[in-house]
Amino acid sequence: MASVSFLLKEPSATKATPIFAFVSFDGQRVKVSTGLTILPKQWLKADQRAQERGLPDNGKLNDALALAKQQLLDCYQVHRSQGQLPSSESLRAAVVPVAAPTGSTAPKVRTFGDYFDEWIALARAQQKPRSAQVYATAARHVREFAQATGYAVDFDTITPTFGDRYTTYLLHKVRLTDNTVAKQVLTLKRFLRWARERGYTDATGFDRLTWKRQEPDIMTLTAAEVAALEQLVLPPGGYLANARALFLLGCYTGLRFSDLISIKPEHLRGQALRMTTQETRETVTVPLRPEALVLVEQLLAGQVRAITNQKLNDYLKELGQLAGIDSPVEVIRFRGGVRESTTVAKWERLGCHTGRRTFVTLSLERGLRPETIMKVTGHRSWKSFQRYVNVTSDTVEREFRQSWGQV
Repeated sequence: MASVSFLLKEPSATKATPIFAFVSFDGQRVKVSTGLTILPKQWLKADQRAQERGLPDNGKLNDALALAKQQLLDCYQVHRSQGQLPSSESLRAAVVPVAAPTGSTAPKVRTFGDYFDEWIALARAQQKPRSAQVYATAARHVREFAQATGYAVDFDTITPTFGDRYTTYLLHKVRLTDNTVAKQVLTLKRFLRWARERGYTDATGFDRLTWKRQEPDIMTLTAAEVAALEQLVLPPGGYLANARALFLLGCYTGLRFSDLISIKPEHLRGQALRMTTQETRETVTVPLRPEALVLVEQLLAGQVRAITNQKLNDYLKELGQLAGIDSPVEVIRFRGGVRESTTVAKWERLGCHTGRRTFVTLSLERGLRPETIMKVTGHRSWKSFQRYVNVTSDTVEREFRQSWGQV
């Protein structure tokens, strides 16, 4: 179990001094800044809280201390549930400081943006960098919308009327597609539900926010295209050989990129990987084909190096072009319900997630049941799994011939 105590930096000072939190757990003690200050004469040392009698503003300070304590305990519990201990950095990131106004010992009133920042910091503390990045992007769009339109964004003002203006702004000013707008609306609603669960608001108007998502065409590689990548002659140890190894491991296992680069020795169980996924916290067991096992061992030995998602996407396009993956594909986007279409070479659309989708489609073509594949990939519902399935025209023709003869 973890415990949190509060101490003053300079208990004997005659001016406001910082309040620090000390988190004790499993033989460790970590010092964390709360971002709060108080006059020492107003501090009740035995109770570890500010005196409120005759000082009503200190009630807000005590509320802020209680929030910081809960954030730290939540961070500890999240890590322990994953079989880990929180690092000092994770604990410090878990507390969103509430700065006191100049000349006052009471914290400022928290704004809508402060609560959004707390949500983002919590994702970082839970070691979900990709989620934190998604949340930060959503916060930026909301902030820039408020600045551009003068709309006073707050829990009580996020209503269907806000939704109409916000989605119009995202479509026509930011030039997002329908699917990206839908993602922004969904992320905003996730934040608002989180805030309501924490008791930060009791607003309900945002429940009616909606935007129609247009299901995109799924692009996967064929077995022949995967083979072309495998057979591509590359300088050993170079950046392209490294990128190919990471991508092929995704094609062989169906793991997300964030999980691929998180593989550790303890995850390897004989001829399989057993790990908790970064994004959904699902525990999955992934059987390893011989070629996948070789790549996992190289990754663990440092012969295959982790790189950023963005770099891998860039290198995959270069690899795809070298491997001759250049069949034309149609890229369809919807903006405000209007269909926009362009045709590009297939290598131009190669990305990290293509590997996971390729794994699903090729596994289905090899005869694995959808339920089995979902168990490996960690998909919880058929609806989400279906987005990864790409039945190609070649597959349709082959299966028709197998069932009905020449067509």
